[in-house]
Amino acid sequence: MFSNLLHNYRWDEISGNIYSRTTRDVEYALHRKGKRSLSDFQALVSPAASPFLEEMAALSHQITRKRFGKTIQLYIPVYLSNECHNVCTYCGFSFGNGIQRKTLGREDVQKEIDAVKAMGYDHVLLVTGEASRSAGMDYFREMLPLFREQFSHISMEVQPLGEEDYRELSGMGVNTVLVYQETYHRENYREHHPRGKKSDFDWRLGTPDRLGSAGIHRIGLGILLGLEDWRTDSFFCAAHLSYLEKKYWRTKYSVSFPRLRPAPGVVSPRVTVSDRDLLQLICAYRIFDEEADLSLSTRESPLFRDHACRLGITAMSAASKTNPGGYASGAPSLEQFDVHDERTAGEIADMIRAHGYEPVWKDWDKIL
Repeated sequence: MFSNLLHNYRWDEISGNIYSRTTRDVEYALHRKGKRSLSDFQALVSPAASPFLEEMAALSHQITRKRFGKTIQLYIPVYLSNECHNVCTYCGFSFGNGIQRKTLGREDVQKEIDAVKAMGYDHVLLVTGEASRSAGMDYFREMLPLFREQFSHISMEVQPLGEEDYRELSGMGVNTVLVYQETYHRENYREHHPRGKKSDFDWRLGTPDRLGSAGIHRIGLGILLGLEDWRTDSFFCAAHLSYLEKKYWRTKYSVSFPRLRPAPGVVSPRVTVSDRDLLQLICAYRIFDEEADLSLSTRESPLFRDHACRLGITAMSAASKTNPGGYASGAPSLEQFDVHDERTAGEIADMIRAHGYEPVWKDWDKIL
């Protein structure tokens, strides 16, 4: 498992390697032939690479066009529950936050499905907090058939489960499972997760291995940018991705880039990740791994997303609500975090086409 490999790395040593990279290292990573190594990734996320951002962006754009063509997948998150038993310093759903809790029943779920279908979507990401009794496998067995009848692509972002659970979810039509480690800094992980099952660093770290063994079609990785040093944390995520691609080579992979956003009870970012930093990170991933999907959510500003969609991003959410029942009711309450890009799905599709891409979004023409 990756946890065994992780013991071979030392955070301070990796950080020192990244911050000591030189201009020559960056040039080598940019111009070498064949697949880039983790050493190259260190160079590409290093401070030494910052002056090369324009060249990195051009190369990232070239690779994306070659590997993925001129298409960007649009998806929409559907929040089924904000009940959660974890205390997490960065999340609006944290157990200690005094917000109203809600788990959607069948009637409310059907209303959400109808609202999302009316927007033209065929790719949904189902999201819950981590509360196994109210939103665990029994709940998924009840609700997934409703989505499977209406959507051809179902992704999930829920609490880590066992291998047999993932096999069952796959049989029920789940294509993709996202599980973010949040941070790979083992000691500080506990500081951000002081209570709840999520405080078990190794259980969460082993989730992608269980997903790979279960044969899930696509696995999504990521860190929460702002918790720890983004350059070092991203290296560990890239190492995790590299390990998974070699071991579970039949599986496809995606990487997401969530930055810490304001929400009730949420701590301020420990580390500032600027737009320039985030763009460097996206380009570094695209140059390092030409096959992985790179996803960008509505956490980011319209201006940033307009530019990033040409430089390595292959999937974007649009018109997102981060609260249970948000599409049918229109209520802004109970949100996990503040959405930054509030444009409609049609406006996002227009933006993508204006940049020479085509939004992959079944029935999108019906609402433009």
